[in-house]
Amino acid sequence: MPPSEADLNQPATASTARRGFVSAAHWLTLFLLLAAGTAVRFLCLSCKPFWFDECFSVEAARIDWRNFLHLLWWREANMSLYYVLLRIWLHFGQSPFFIRSLSVVISVGTLPAVYWLARQLYNRRIGLIAAALFAFNAFDVRYSQEVRSYALFVLLATLSSGFMIAALREPTRRNRIAYVVFSVLAVYAHFYALLLLAAQWLALRWLRNRSHVSEQQLNPALSWQIRAGQLRSQWKIIGLAVIPVIVFVAKTGAGPIRWIPRPGLQDLIVFFEHLAGSNRWPLPALCAAAIVLAVLPLGRSLWSSNQTWEVWRCQFLLIWLLFPTLLTVLLSFARPVFLARYMIFCLPALAILAAAGIARLRQAWLLGPVLAAMLLLGLHGTSYAYGHDYDSERDASGAAVNFILDHTEAGDAILFHIAETRVPYEFFRSVRVGENTASPHFDAQLGPEILFPRHGPGLDYRDFTGKPTSDFVRTATMGHPRIWIMLMNNGTADKPDPTTVMLTQILPESFAQMQRWQFAKVEVRLYSRQ
Repeated sequence: MPPSEADLNQPATASTARRGFVSAAHWLTLFLLLAAGTAVRFLCLSCKPFWFDECFSVEAARIDWRNFLHLLWWREANMSLYYVLLRIWLHFGQSPFFIRSLSVVISVGTLPAVYWLARQLYNRRIGLIAAALFAFNAFDVRYSQEVRSYALFVLLATLSSGFMIAALREPTRRNRIAYVVFSVLAVYAHFYALLLLAAQWLALRWLRNRSHVSEQQLNPALSWQIRAGQLRSQWKIIGLAVIPVIVFVAKTGAGPIRWIPRPGLQDLIVFFEHLAGSNRWPLPALCAAAIVLAVLPLGRSLWSSNQTWEVWRCQFLLIWLLFPTLLTVLLSFARPVFLARYMIFCLPALAILAAAGIARLRQAWLLGPVLAAMLLLGLHGTSYAYGHDYDSERDASGAAVNFILDHTEAGDAILFHIAETRVPYEFFRSVRVGENTASPHFDAQLGPEILFPRHGPGLDYRDFTGKPTSDFVRTATMGHPRIWIMLMNNGTADKPDPTTVMLTQILPESFAQMQRWQFAKVEVRLYSRQ
């Protein structure tokens, strides 16, 4: 008896149902990863105290627009996009938890962006693995819980690279415009995005110089030369859009980052450990092994002239991962410019390369345990990051400010050793004001009178830099029975900076007594006439 039409359609129906089930399971897994990534970033968001850099971000975003624009052009054009977003965010809440949550929301948005980029370069399976590695990466968790632009930097770097790949595969006007927009925004989120653009240019230049490029993974309707030419025209637009950044860098030079130390070999090893998501060797070792597994099968074709899409995508990720670090390390022999957290935008490349290597483990009995071990080690690194900082431990400016506010008496005044020290003072004072506003005995003028820096009733852009002179100290302190001094970044006890030496010599001329209290990276002094 011949089969009926229903019997013939049964296998197709079963196959369709199976594909639907697999697709549903795939998207459910991505959703669960997104939920888990959100949870680990919001967990313990307030465990660490605010420190100087975070206070600086908030106070820079709070000042009025005239002073804000002056400050950006004068010294803080880096991170300008983040400051603008933070200004908007602060309209909806002022608590430390809420302020930090902006970076968390941005970081959570990066997870699907990493998945999308990995899926474009490889497939959905590798996209999920890369998203999982990113979700539990302690380095990203650490900087997603800070009021700085690092989370935004990673998101925009991922979107820039994602739309570059999209413009190669589908050279539509939408993809090209999106590539320009996110690349420019990345530069205004952090100047080191220029290194990402240089890495992208090198990768495309490498491919364009090869004579036998396979285009089966690209749009076959257009030749590589046309697509490369279209992207070159986009680079011109990007170059014009970031001219203000170039002018600012030329104007300020290396002054804003002169504090960065010269890196050594140990610094690079520690950087890779942190980028992999841990402070110990097992997870970095597994990541390195996974990257080798992704690259090794390509063999000599990684450098041959007869390239395929499979080879080039690996080259692109390697250049993105390695070039910015190697270049900044080389430049650091002349002027130190390498700092681990500035290289965080290389993290998506690491996650995708490691995911590609893990996916080569075809046996489920091996792939599952390896991935599970890496995610568990990532969670261990995250638990460490909740209580520690990677590059340096934060200051205790909050404890110092609260001590001053708790012990201030009528007629007291305060001098800040350098102008920037007023920034954390104003932030923690505002927290106290917010806590005490409901009190019937609330004093709107909480704290001693500010002598330096002071250019008006509130923070002025000129209050973010400068040092007091000896003549100013002698004149301004007259008429006050007690003077508080708050010192940060003033050298060491054996080698204090010139301003500390000046204050130590000048103030005892009028004040007979001095008391000193030490906090982490902060010193508080109280000079009294009696």
